[in-house]
Amino acid sequence: MNYFPEEVLEHVFDFLTSHRDRNAVSVVCKSWYTVERFSRERVFIGNCYAISPERLIDRFPRVRSLTLKGMPHFADFNLVPNDWGGFVYPWIEAMAKSGVNLEELRLKRMVVSDEGLELLSRSFANFKSLVLVSCEGFTTDGLAAIASNCRFLRELDLQENEVEDHRGQWLSCFPDSCTSLVSLNFACLKGEVNLAALERLVARCRKLRSLRLNHAVPLDSLQKILAQSPQLVDLGTGAFVSDPNSESYHKLQSAILKCTSIRSLSGFLEVAPRCLDAIYPICLNLTSLNLSYAPGIHGSDLIKLIRNCRKLQRLWVLDCIGDKGLEVVASTCKELQELRVFPSDPHGVGHAAVTEEGLVAISAGCPKLHSLLYFCQQMTNAALINVAKNCPNFIRFRLCTLNPTIPDPVTLQPLDEGFGAIVQSCKRLRRLSLSGLLTDQVFLYIGMYAEQLEMLSVAFAGETDKGMLYVLNGCKKLKKLEIRDSPFGNVGLLMDVGKYETMRSLWMSSCEVTLGGCKALAKKMPRLNVEIIDENGLIEVNPDDDDRQKVEKMYLYRTLVGPRRDAPEFVWTL
Repeated sequence: MNYFPEEVLEHVFDFLTSHRDRNAVSVVCKSWYTVERFSRERVFIGNCYAISPERLIDRFPRVRSLTLKGMPHFADFNLVPNDWGGFVYPWIEAMAKSGVNLEELRLKRMVVSDEGLELLSRSFANFKSLVLVSCEGFTTDGLAAIASNCRFLRELDLQENEVEDHRGQWLSCFPDSCTSLVSLNFACLKGEVNLAALERLVARCRKLRSLRLNHAVPLDSLQKILAQSPQLVDLGTGAFVSDPNSESYHKLQSAILKCTSIRSLSGFLEVAPRCLDAIYPICLNLTSLNLSYAPGIHGSDLIKLIRNCRKLQRLWVLDCIGDKGLEVVASTCKELQELRVFPSDPHGVGHAAVTEEGLVAISAGCPKLHSLLYFCQQMTNAALINVAKNCPNFIRFRLCTLNPTIPDPVTLQPLDEGFGAIVQSCKRLRRLSLSGLLTDQVFLYIGMYAEQLEMLSVAFAGETDKGMLYVLNGCKKLKKLEIRDSPFGNVGLLMDVGKYETMRSLWMSSCEVTLGGCKALAKKMPRLNVEIIDENGLIEVNPDDDDRQKVEKMYLYRTLVGPRRDAPEFVWTL
């Protein structure tokens, strides 16, 4: 291979699509490093503070697609305070100054400003794709800038963002020349929508394949949109409320009959169950159904809907589906690969309507299942052992009991053996989230058997530091470890500090770690950033008392650029 011209190597490297494979070939020799450097166009950065924008641009000067992640994952559970950081503006500014030909930007848990979106829209002439997931800090003014200035925009995807609506007319900012949109998702926006502008935009964009609407788009507008875009593959409805005897409802039925390409369906943010009959014709070919924001569909209506979806591979529902509903899923959806059951109460305070019975039914009826997120009222070891036998192909397994102190209700034992069976049987498991009454024994099982595990999220579990040590010593491929409300302390933190060099990050909150332990770790590992988050000002600066001052939140991550410059006052970098 060393004798091949660089043009040939570059063509060969084009077939390497994963970031890991690209990283691996770049360390073979200097010539491969150079070819890979100038040929890589897609870059993924799992922590925006692990590297600087300037260093990224120097390393990959021809980057066209950038994926950035900011705040730690536990920000999704409100454990990361406001103003912690994760600002994208310096990245946009650096790329704009360097002349990078950026075409795609994908952000998760980042702080995005209107100024940043304005700069983005004016700096990259060929910009085509903007995906924002769980981001904050911007308004519809920023979206208006993207709509106005990005002439070749193909994708605008807004998921789970906090967006202030300063300009309800942002959709009207797309110029009449805009015909390039392939994907448009603004389901998370709470403001009103210029329906006429939306309908004109959809009519112009004949290549539109994915469209997800917010609650302000009524059913009669949906009918007009579907009549203009029968080519849609992915549809997210807005308000699905109408009189089944009305003219607009009958027009909707006619329009849906022509949408034979739809394979993914979501939305129903507001719904009249009597209107659901209209969508049954397209249910026959659905492979993805997301009802996680549709509390209005439950009981017999939900069961009837799912019975029409025999080809489903992915299903997201609320726990109001109940165990009986999951039994219907198991008997109907034999091709199911991913299931997510969310709590009806977003704060998780209520009683989940699903138990171990629903999970056992799913595992027995859906042998292809490989990804699970399951919020439940209770769980048993026998059920988890059953699941492990029926579905050994799990890649992601995330289970949360709403009361983590409850043991197996049948045997009154911890859930160690059940989760132990999962990690022992599921050889490809890469992501595991667990909570419940668990002892150190379950972490021994994880360290012994979870050889491919990359991310572990733990809550309200464990007994001593041994549990943490079992994981750090055993899971050789571990990249992210998240721990909250567990009894792990300085011994677990400091015993195997070299492991953190191979990991992306470690989060510990409401554990037994002290300020002294964090300082010792920072001293031993200068290439790591050890951040103490003290938004309540409880930690006193007193060296003689370091070992008695518990740290409420600690975030450790590998970095090439040292302490970050934008840390707020409540974040200490040791």
